[in-house]
Amino acid sequence: MPSLDRRRFLRDAATTALVSAGGLAATSATPAQAAPPAAAPAPTTRRRGAVSFRWWGTAGWRVDIGDRTVLVDPYLSRIDTGLFTGPFNPTTALTVRTDVIDARVDRAMTVLVTHTHWDHFMDVPHIAGRTGARVFGTLTAYHLGLAYGVPSTQLSAVKGGEVLDFGDHSVEVVGSLHSRNPSYSVAFPGVRVSQPAQPATIGDLPEGDTLGYLLRVDGGPSVYFTGASDVAERNLTGLAPDVAMVAMQNATTTGDYLPRLLAGLDYPKVVVAVHWDNFETKLQNPPPVAPADRIRLDDMIAAVRRISPRSRVLVPEYETAYHF
Repeated sequence: MPSLDRRRFLRDAATTALVSAGGLAATSATPAQAAPPAAAPAPTTRRRGAVSFRWWGTAGWRVDIGDRTVLVDPYLSRIDTGLFTGPFNPTTALTVRTDVIDARVDRAMTVLVTHTHWDHFMDVPHIAGRTGARVFGTLTAYHLGLAYGVPSTQLSAVKGGEVLDFGDHSVEVVGSLHSRNPSYSVAFPGVRVSQPAQPATIGDLPEGDTLGYLLRVDGGPSVYFTGASDVAERNLTGLAPDVAMVAMQNATTTGDYLPRLLAGLDYPKVVVAVHWDNFETKLQNPPPVAPADRIRLDDMIAAVRRISPRSRVLVPEYETAYHF
């Protein structure tokens, strides 16, 4: 008789994750995989809907937990580097669009940075200054924060393995990897081991090592956030999130990315596709997607359904409140 995975058995016996947007069933351009019937949930003191997740494009999220806000890779400036229209300009100036940011970021308690490329980090120093949020990231994120004038008292360097307790929620830091391009390399590789001059162009923001984050909410969901399409699956053992925010792969140079990621996460109930949009356009629905990326996104959805047929697949819209 095969051995019983007790952790997965208990998780699957719980209620099927509810995905809703504004109180209605969430929809996308591609219908979600139907989930199997499940037992009724145990009573909880947390009101359903008290935790909301809003996608800001790329790998960016705003998570509201009651009156506390957690941001993940918040990138709202969405500057034009030529990445989607060509030619790509690595010397593009880091022009932070404070009006766009300030209209959407009224508060933040913490900011979780997966890595320090411009489309994940460049708005973070402004947000930290505006809100007083504590920024968690790699040692590179720490030193870049100092370069922008963020006080060291607001910067926390992490490397993977830390479990951070915030009372009504916790964050577990997970060591991860950045995706590879068709040349088997990483854009703007490198780290910062001391405070550099303040960055001026997107090329001044290196990858700086990559992390994932598992957010666990008391009485609510556990959600894993990725910022790039590679995985160190041995670091995922035991996480078993309800929901995984999964970055779309833009090259095939990383072998078995989705099978390794989904197996490592114990096949989450909900898989949310991220980092597939054209993030050099205005943040307005429907999210724009380049033709080649549309094909990759469709392939990703099909692959998730094949690898993890019990998972629901969600293709989110911008700034829509999702409840899991």
